[in-house]
Amino acid sequence: MDFELLKKLIVPAQTKIVLLIMDGLGGLPLDPGGKTELETAHTPNLDALAAQSDLGLSQPAGPGITVGSGPGHQAIFGYDPIEYEIGRGALEVLGVNFNLEPNDVAARGNFCTVDTDGIITDRRAGRLSTDISREMAAILRTIEVDGVEFFIEPIKEHRFAFVMRGEGLGAALSVSDPLKVGLKDLQVQALNPESEKAAQGINEFIGQTRILLAEKSPANMILLRGFAQLPSLPQYPEYFGLNPAAIAINGMYRGVSRLVGMTVLDVPENTIKSEFDTFEKYWDEYDYFFIHIKDTDTYGADGDFDGKVKVIEEVDKLMPQLLALNPDVVIISGDHSTPAAMKSHSWHPVPTLLYSKYVRPDGIAEFGERACARGNLGTVQAKDLILLALANAGRIKKYGA
Repeated sequence: MDFELLKKLIVPAQTKIVLLIMDGLGGLPLDPGGKTELETAHTPNLDALAAQSDLGLSQPAGPGITVGSGPGHQAIFGYDPIEYEIGRGALEVLGVNFNLEPNDVAARGNFCTVDTDGIITDRRAGRLSTDISREMAAILRTIEVDGVEFFIEPIKEHRFAFVMRGEGLGAALSVSDPLKVGLKDLQVQALNPESEKAAQGINEFIGQTRILLAEKSPANMILLRGFAQLPSLPQYPEYFGLNPAAIAINGMYRGVSRLVGMTVLDVPENTIKSEFDTFEKYWDEYDYFFIHIKDTDTYGADGDFDGKVKVIEEVDKLMPQLLALNPDVVIISGDHSTPAAMKSHSWHPVPTLLYSKYVRPDGIAEFGERACARGNLGTVQAKDLILLALANAGRIKKYGA
């Protein structure tokens, strides 16, 4: 996308856009000839909306490429995830409302359990409670290393955000997390000369951690991965002419929303209903809403086909609450596919629905993978959906004479 050109074409309007993302929405049948999770779910409201919409399939990064949640959301927000690469560490830190500075080095952290020989026996320290994680974080905040400063922010259970601040730091670093039990943690290596100082400081931090947590249980060590610095992305208000709000519960999705210039709204309860209530509460204050549903991905990754179906059905039951506000444009999709049959993210294109009064409806009264494959949209790049949303919202003027 040529953001500078788009900026010139954007015109103000009073229209409102809703992007509803069911994380990992795409699926597969459990048996040959069967139905996917979305096709299995009883979704009368989504099916009725589909009959008034354009249907299609979206590709987050290209045929055959499986993406993580970060790149998947970059694409659905309108950014080429290959061109604008964002490290997971930066997203995690942004997700806890930390004021990450451009030269900071961020990482994802896990408290873990090691035996007396330093062998990892549990990468998640028994998923220790968040309260205990806060106590462990307070201990790590006492660590001092010359020339740098560290920040440790608990996220949930065993997970924490790690930030290193100082002059002359680079983020081209190998991980300390071997990603499996039965091994020792790894020495962090600088992958270019600019990252030597950061590698040295992080390894010293880890060495002090090993001593400070030696007598703790079950969290007696840490693992770090996803080292990254803050990238610069074109901002939604400036380039898309939108006043955008994000409604998400999990930190990473809140982080990537903030990174592109969205206001991240507080959701009182960790429920889908509370997300929809938040959307309704702030309807008059914003003209673009990103609503993120996490549990479709969670159940898909767990291999729980029925659980994923139930989440989709719950969203369907709440759709009248969303549609009652008469948004001008509605896009319903996912950031990637997470079939329960695979228990992982996959490369399969994601079912996508685009509603506005200016679409050419397919007349297909079903929202599912095979129905979407027959739709007018065809297979589109996820990064282009924002352009279709803006056009259908009357926010892009004619190009040229």
